[in-house]
Amino acid sequence: MDLDRSVPVWPQVAAELRKRLDAGRYPVDERFPGTVDIAAEFDVSQSTAQKAVAALRAEGRLYTILGQGSFVKGDESD
Repeated sequence: MDLDRSVPVWPQVAAELRKRLDAGRYPVDERFPGTVDIAAEFDVSQSTAQKAVAALRAEGRLYTILGQGSFVKGDESD
């Protein structure tokens, strides 16, 4: 994925991760990639990856278990 570095990058990373969640690439209740892995994949800083993951968490797409990481949240309407 080519990022437009002339604008904030974290929303672009969050949008790509959101697309992947929508496509079912990450199964419900499975561990979501860590910020170190996301930062490496997108060639961004770890703080940028953290902001992207925080945005998905704020949207209710992910939940976190302290000491274990972030996990994909399922659709509550199922």
